[in-house]
Amino acid sequence: MGQLRRARGRAGAAGLKILGLDPGLGTTGWGLIEADGNRLAHIANGQIKTDAAAALPRRLAALADQLEALIGNHAPAAAAAEEVFVNQNPQSTLKLGQARGVVLMCAARAGIEVGEYSPALVKKAVVGTGGAEKAQVHAMVSRLLPGVKIAGPDAADALAVAITHAHHLASKRAGITR
Repeated sequence: MGQLRRARGRAGAAGLKILGLDPGLGTTGWGLIEADGNRLAHIANGQIKTDAAAALPRRLAALADQLEALIGNHAPAAAAAEEVFVNQNPQSTLKLGQARGVVLMCAARAGIEVGEYSPALVKKAVVGTGGAEKAQVHAMVSRLLPGVKIAGPDAADALAVAITHAHHLASKRAGITR
């Protein structure tokens, strides 16, 4: 119950702060937006990078430390993460899953509810088609958040995840199911 109250307290007077996350072991993209009804505003975005030469446990710890600091600094009310897609390389998929676990754990430990979306659903929500290319997603994020300076492709994906979550929450409030 305390966690719910804490999360609700993070909503600003103007709108709801949403943290979008595109998990990865090498690079985790993040994007923070504010949703006020149908209006979206960019707050910040970036990439959390881990040292490829470090041992896996150290990389996961570094990801957790940086993400916890990010959450502490920005106090989002909600979060959303992209779901794992199955890679042809099982080792890469496993590492991605471990990084995703860290992302989900950090949000949960901060008392934040996390929405989870498949890459195809994110593309459909932002571009209009689930088969959109990364460049199309980047272009639409720039259009939906005018003036945004995107820190890289992982940050663009994270902003797209945050936008998807904002649309999902707005639809839920309006009683529309998808």
